[in-house]
Amino acid sequence: MKRVSAINAASLLKRDFSNHRFFSSSSSSSSSLQLIPRCDDPPKPITLNPLYNLLPNTENPNRIVDVICSSLNQHDSLSSNLHNSVKSLIPHLGHREISRVLLRFQSDATRALAFFNWVKSDLGKTPNVGNYCLLLHVLAWSKKFPLAMQFLCELIESVANEEEEDVFSVLVSATEECNWDPVVFDILVKAYLKLGLVEEGFSAFRKVIAFGFPVSVVTCNHLLNGLLKLDLMDDCWQVYRVMCRVGIHPNTHTFNVLTNAFCNGSSFNQVNDFLEKMEEEEGFEPDLVTYNTLVSSYCKRGRLKEAFYLYKIMYRRRVVPDLVTYTSLIKGLCKEGRVREAHQTFHRMVDRGIKPDCVAYNTLVYAYCKEGMMEQAKRLLHEMIGNSVVPDRFTCKIIVEGFVREGRLLAAVNFVVELTRLRVRIPFEVCSFLIESLCREGKPFAAKHLLERITEDEGHKATPETYNSLIESFSRCDAIDEALLLKEKLTSQSQVLDVNSYRALIGCLCRIGRNREAESLMVEMVDSDVKPDCFICGALVNGCCKELDFAKAESLLAFFATEFRIFDIESYNLLVKTVCETRSGYKKVLELQERMQRVGFVPNTLSCKYMIQGLSQLDCLM
Repeated sequence: MKRVSAINAASLLKRDFSNHRFFSSSSSSSSSLQLIPRCDDPPKPITLNPLYNLLPNTENPNRIVDVICSSLNQHDSLSSNLHNSVKSLIPHLGHREISRVLLRFQSDATRALAFFNWVKSDLGKTPNVGNYCLLLHVLAWSKKFPLAMQFLCELIESVANEEEEDVFSVLVSATEECNWDPVVFDILVKAYLKLGLVEEGFSAFRKVIAFGFPVSVVTCNHLLNGLLKLDLMDDCWQVYRVMCRVGIHPNTHTFNVLTNAFCNGSSFNQVNDFLEKMEEEEGFEPDLVTYNTLVSSYCKRGRLKEAFYLYKIMYRRRVVPDLVTYTSLIKGLCKEGRVREAHQTFHRMVDRGIKPDCVAYNTLVYAYCKEGMMEQAKRLLHEMIGNSVVPDRFTCKIIVEGFVREGRLLAAVNFVVELTRLRVRIPFEVCSFLIESLCREGKPFAAKHLLERITEDEGHKATPETYNSLIESFSRCDAIDEALLLKEKLTSQSQVLDVNSYRALIGCLCRIGRNREAESLMVEMVDSDVKPDCFICGALVNGCCKELDFAKAESLLAFFATEFRIFDIESYNLLVKTVCETRSGYKKVLELQERMQRVGFVPNTLSCKYMIQGLSQLDCLM
């Protein structure tokens, strides 16, 4: 019966795949034997070189298949000794000869596999698609399905970028030559799915069905799952219709996948009608997975009334809700802001012997933090630890962010310290977020203390971004010595300060009258390829003006203009104003303006105002 099926399949292939190469000969073969004719071509006459027959068998290319088969029959594998016995014939071993050997051992999978591996590994030859397909049929016929899956995956990966190679058509063509089991086509679809090639698996599924080969319900379920993950809902229903048409009886898993498809698609309101139809026509009994899918979908859509109705129905049908069911209900209630009801549902779950996991706790903790109920969130965290549920990254993050959002930074610091005492590992990004929050609020000493604590207790290593935040915060608070110490620590690690840190340090030094240090920092900044900006120019010029060092201020303005094309008109106006206020004489004011114009400064309205006011005051004095 299988031989008839193969002939029918091959006749279909004549129509659809007549131009395809199935068992092409290798250029490495010198034999003119046509050992495996294409199923749509008539056999060609065998042409042999009669002089070869004068050679010993181990040197006669016409006897290569016989020699290899004889060696395999004697030794089970092609060891180094046997390799030597056929050494002179190896250059004549092409794809056709490989196929002939496999056909000789189609009822002995062990020797066929040993030969195939010898060709691949020891000889370094690459079998073609036809060779692989013959081996697959040999393995499937011998019920070695895991090995067949392994080699199918290997074959699919090897021809992934070769559009002309169609594994399915070659597998069908190979049925003309050897014993075969239709299960190999079911394995083919599974292999595509195992490799994550869902759309290719779907294409293979349609071909397999079109040629009348059977596909198991398990494979169909895998295919449905893959299509569902890609959000290909129409293809899911097409697979289901094909299953019904060809008599593949769906099981509970099939209906659960289809229920999931309804819940994720735009036809969610039709899911109840679908389930009722399946119960009546197919005898499908919804199980825990079905109910959990529905409860979760209702909760996500805010339809809590229907979700809790299903929850009650589960008990009536003796389907006991599990952790997934309760977590979905708790999430739904929290999403609606009904946190107390969510906590009551949480207690009901615990009372019924279901141990909550980190996700269930996090759902409630997040809801309490969102409502600003930080003490309840902390109590839940302590409860987690007491019940041996380790808080994860998300737990720590949402509580710290909740405290910061409420403006309770010191409470957040105490919370982190408390967790370290309880031996709960705090993710560094959580600590970094808290440190940056403290820096923004002008609490750099608390931030530095926290950094020292976590680097010592947790073994974390501070990032350059964290150091830069601390440097900026200390500088804004005029704690310049602390900022410079951190700068030295950062540069000792071969890290470069960012422009914000330089801006804060230079601004602070100029503000407290340490202009020479500020200028040195500006030089270091330029040497480090960090480009200064208008703020730094203004800070330096302002510092010089405070000390009435007009020459230095003018040289700085000229330097920034010529080197960086920074024309800070505000700093220029400040210099003009300061010079005028010191009543240095109208000649000096005009000379300053002329020199500044030469480097590119153009006076604006405010510049002229200062100069007119200054010159007027000088005239009054005169």
